[in-house]
Amino acid sequence: MTDNFYTFNNVFPVAISRVEALGVPAIKRCRDLICGTIASIPLEYYKKSTGEMVAPPRWIEQPSRSQPRFETLYFTLDSLLMYGVSYWLITETYLEDNRMANAQWVANNRVTFNTDAMNNYVTQYYVDGKPVPMEGLGSLITFQKDEGILAVGASTIRAALNAQRAASVALETPSATGFLKNSGADLPPNEVTGLLAAWKRARQNNGTAYLTATLDYQTTGFSPKDMAYQDAIQGLATECARLCSVDPYYVSASMNTTMTYANVQDERKQMVALTLQPYVSAIESRLSMDDVSTAGHYVKFCLDDNFLRTEPMERLLVLEKMLALGLITTEQAMQMEDLSPNGNGS
Repeated sequence: MTDNFYTFNNVFPVAISRVEALGVPAIKRCRDLICGTIASIPLEYYKKSTGEMVAPPRWIEQPSRSQPRFETLYFTLDSLLMYGVSYWLITETYLEDNRMANAQWVANNRVTFNTDAMNNYVTQYYVDGKPVPMEGLGSLITFQKDEGILAVGASTIRAALNAQRAASVALETPSATGFLKNSGADLPPNEVTGLLAAWKRARQNNGTAYLTATLDYQTTGFSPKDMAYQDAIQGLATECARLCSVDPYYVSASMNTTMTYANVQDERKQMVALTLQPYVSAIESRLSMDDVSTAGHYVKFCLDDNFLRTEPMERLLVLEKMLALGLITTEQAMQMEDLSPNGNGS
């Protein structure tokens, strides 16, 4: 594995690195939005038969002993975005059933694997070149989503980097390239050399150059404005947002979209449905499998009570109608608002 090519699923190379991708502000903004939003939402543990929330295993609150839950989930989601797959290494199991008790996120460049002859399934995982068990303590839990943006979006990301680099070079250049035209008698070579050197020094120092009546400066290049670098960067920011399935508004690439207080909830619902849900489902479904969660239980992000929670007045009106119809009791309404019987927060 070289510095310039990163292998996805040991099948095909990706000609761009994660660090390079994060050098594009639109990509970093999308990463921060997706990973930061989901990682900040609590995980909850439910019983399938009743839908009742029950006391969770300890890894729900803190999967890894060495880092907070937010950090573990943040980098898990980062890997899903960049590579389409993320890994946890099981560091502790429960004695009674050998299920995961603690695990830690493992960077993708540390993991390799072998597959069967048809390349249909993994036969052996390796971490740092060393084989690991295929189940139980020391084994890997894999979260999978898609090919990842480094695989499918390398050309778009590279174009965005090139546009940034070209704009940076143009800004560092005092003026467009050009030449001095002499309409009078030819000058000796040493005088021409001295004249060009003086002109160059004046331009580099943002000074004022002097031209005689017979000399004229003519440009042969384009100014940064002529090259429309900003338009190119803006357009590629939109493409990068699309690559990450994020509304361009969130990376300020769509300048015509106006966010108002009234439509915040609708925007959030749309973002969950079109952007966040694939990541949410990838983590929820994997952690709900029987080798992690106990049989009959499932894991769920608390989106409704956190990210999608409506305004207090709207919730009060809903609770009032439910109480009037006899659908809930006063105690249940207070529980829904996280209130104790004496009116204080629980």
